[in-house]
Amino acid sequence: MMNEFDNLEDLLGQTRELLIENKNLSASDIRMYNPLVLAYIGDSVYDTFIRTMLVSGGSIQVNKLHKRAIKFVQAKAQAEITEELHDILTEEEQDIVRRGRNTKSGSVPKNADINDYRYATGFEALVGYLYLIGNTKRLIEIFELIAKMDRK
Repeated sequence: MMNEFDNLEDLLGQTRELLIENKNLSASDIRMYNPLVLAYIGDSVYDTFIRTMLVSGGSIQVNKLHKRAIKFVQAKAQAEITEELHDILTEEEQDIVRRGRNTKSGSVPKNADINDYRYATGFEALVGYLYLIGNTKRLIEIFELIAKMDRK
């Protein structure tokens, strides 16, 4: 049975192939990227997932879609998601989150608590890492858990 995650997995895989496969980058090369670079791409991948998930629920007003998306993408929500996922993350995944969380960025968040912002950066670094190394199955597994979380 096919669901919205099957299509997303195909899209992520094809996009990654275009960007990474031809550069001969290994997982260890990608692991050494600055965590802010991983978070940069992870933010985009995660945002695409959230928007895809929300739109797959049927056509509704864009303003309502935006309000629902905020419940998943704002720093506080991502920090909470990171905490809820902690026990199912591998040691390697926890290390990526920790590196992202501990990396100092050049900017200070305007509308977010600094600790939430750092945990959100760790979460986005994990998403970026899994995406860039091509582990879309694990990424989809995490996304499916997030989709089941109650984000009121």
